[in-house]
Amino acid sequence: MINYDYTARDSTGKKVTSSVQASNERAAARLIKEQGLTLVDLQSNTSGGGGLFSSFRNRIKTKEKIIFARQLSTLINAGLPLVQSLRSVADQTDSKPMKLVINDIIVRVEAGGKFSEALMAYPKVFGQVFVSLVASGEVSGTLDNSLERLAHQQEKDAEVNSKVRGALVYPAVVLLVMIGVVTFMLVGVLPQVEELYDGLPGARLPFVTRLLLAISGFVTSFWWLVVIILFVAGVLGRRWVQTIGGRRAFDRLKMRAPPFGQLFMKLYMARFSRTGSTLVASGVPLIQVLEIVSKAVNNVIIADSINGAIEKVKGGRALSDSIEGDSSFLSLVPNMLRIGEQSGSIEQMMERSAIYYEKEVDNQIKTISTIIEPILMVILGIVAITIVAAILLPIYSLVGENVLR
Repeated sequence: MINYDYTARDSTGKKVTSSVQASNERAAARLIKEQGLTLVDLQSNTSGGGGLFSSFRNRIKTKEKIIFARQLSTLINAGLPLVQSLRSVADQTDSKPMKLVINDIIVRVEAGGKFSEALMAYPKVFGQVFVSLVASGEVSGTLDNSLERLAHQQEKDAEVNSKVRGALVYPAVVLLVMIGVVTFMLVGVLPQVEELYDGLPGARLPFVTRLLLAISGFVTSFWWLVVIILFVAGVLGRRWVQTIGGRRAFDRLKMRAPPFGQLFMKLYMARFSRTGSTLVASGVPLIQVLEIVSKAVNNVIIADSINGAIEKVKGGRALSDSIEGDSSFLSLVPNMLRIGEQSGSIEQMMERSAIYYEKEVDNQIKTISTIIEPILMVILGIVAITIVAAILLPIYSLVGENVLR
């Protein structure tokens, strides 16, 4: 979304100066016209519309999109025309960015465009799955059902993603606390031990203490260099992950690294099955379903396998046979697909696969929590013992020397 500053005149000829958010100048002009104003001047405000804080402020949450789909489905099912339903949803939403998007969609639909085409103007808000389901609903005359399936699919996907993020937050928080405690001990406590020994002639610090003091001295003297190195490493790492080779390596690591490899694999299988089931149930052709799912699964390794399966399906092979034996798919998926192909109920079998793997994600998160807690405790113990030894060993050596004397 871009901020536009505009000057316009109302019905009485009074000059009005304000701003509006829209995807482009044409959309901004339409929004201004909707307010009953005559546009005089329109300029993009790049200084106020960009930046990190603006992107967070204007970001549309998944929950808002779910509410949008569910409310729109209910209103259309009640017999209201599409434009009237969209206006009603726009009036009920509390999110300003979402309201602006819906108003622009209304303008596009009133101008004669299809609803799915209007959604395509916001690819970062409405993904390919959203657009494809709406387009399928428009063609089949079951837009309300498509939107209901879409809301259900997004709810399940968001629920699973939330659980996975929750599983990753705990170890991350513990590691951050550990880093903070170690930094405090290195910078605040150990230098005092060194000052104590400096006043004692002939005193020699143990190796552990001298090693940690060397690290402490480096961090204290060159903290700015440490910050620069960490910042540069973060930026370069992020850019590397965004490259084709980096993204491939990172996605492969997520699939194989213990103990999270199995968790991510089950997450991808749940996402593949849930999205595929929703698309197939809405009447989307199988090849198009696979093309959409390859992007929705959000893993380039699995996407490559799906793209390979597409070519095999085009050649006449069944989907279950096309992914059979592929290491990117867990064995239950092709087995359930084969049953669905034989019984003519692929969407039901894919939904059952999704339900199964969503439950497995829950179980895997519990397993990881059980495993990772003692591991983190052992690491914390080792760090604590090392720091305590670095502080207490010099004191014990002083006491021993005094006793011997």
